[in-house]
Amino acid sequence: MASDMNDYFNKKKSQGGGYDNKSTGGSGGGPNIPQMPKIDFNFGGGKAGIAYFLIAVVLILVLAKPFTIIEEGQRGILSTNGKYSDQALLPGLHFIIPVIQKVYKVDTKVRIVNYASSIETGSTSDALGVNVRPAITVLDKRGLPVSIELTVQYRLDAQFAAQTISNWGFAWEDKIIHPVARDIVRNVVGKYDAEMLPQMRNSIATEIDTQIRSNIEKLENTPADLQSIQLRAIILPPKVKEQIENVQIAKQQVQKAEQEVQRAEQEALRRAAEARGVAEKARIEAQGIADAVTIEAEAKAKANHLISKSLTAQLLQLEQVQVQGKFNEALKENKDAKIFLTPGGSTPNIWVDMKDPQRKASITN
Repeated sequence: MASDMNDYFNKKKSQGGGYDNKSTGGSGGGPNIPQMPKIDFNFGGGKAGIAYFLIAVVLILVLAKPFTIIEEGQRGILSTNGKYSDQALLPGLHFIIPVIQKVYKVDTKVRIVNYASSIETGSTSDALGVNVRPAITVLDKRGLPVSIELTVQYRLDAQFAAQTISNWGFAWEDKIIHPVARDIVRNVVGKYDAEMLPQMRNSIATEIDTQIRSNIEKLENTPADLQSIQLRAIILPPKVKEQIENVQIAKQQVQKAEQEVQRAEQEALRRAAEARGVAEKARIEAQGIADAVTIEAEAKAKANHLISKSLTAQLLQLEQVQVQGKFNEALKENKDAKIFLTPGGSTPNIWVDMKDPQRKASITN
């Protein structure tokens, strides 16, 4: 067809008939007809045709996108004509049949849901794996409203990701995690009076953790792997909070009074101990003195007893002879000395120097 068109234009050019030179602005020798450029519809040969074909195929593949890439922390749910596969696609490159097959990516990384008070609730967006929801409102045993702030860390069980999406859909968290957490918190906290909740905090936290895990783990294929469940805060009604504060203040005052009494008792005991110490010290000192006197008296008595046993008549006579000899020696020098003998003639004798006026006066008087 291309060669026929070229032959046609060449023939027209050679004939030149039917054209007016004046109308074409020519000056003899035939009309001046503009020529149409030649078009090569063979694409320059067979190789160029193959290249264009390959480019067309690549464009079709890019636009149709017959492959998908699953990243770490994800699983792929393969849907073939609307039916989900039983096994999730692992991280990596996977080829699919365009139009017929489609892959849905689900997150298997750890996610966090915070049940927080309205003041802290800013957005429920979970782009970073953190979902913020309103605090769980509970009625206590007497019907008073209590708000519970809770944090749950969990992840989609990668092993059963396909079954979970098939059974619960892509909004499986709204059907499993949130309803179970709220129901368990309401059942556990509703058994207590609001005033008892702060005191029972640890027990309540343990009970909530145990029951949430039990309810989720007993579901078919264990859709969620719970990492941790933390009881963050128990927000009581203002009146109940005020009553608890008043009770705490009263307890503190009682404790303070008890401490004052204990301090006074300890001070009294200290003073009594000091008095007992002083008295004991005085008693010990007096006892020591008395014991010393007793020991001295007993020693003297023993000495006198020993001396009395050692005295005999012969010893006394000998002693008297010795003393009498000393007196005789004294009388040789002092003629005026006077001698006084003790009754019975026993020693010692007493003699006085009569040459001393004062002694003489005292004797004569």
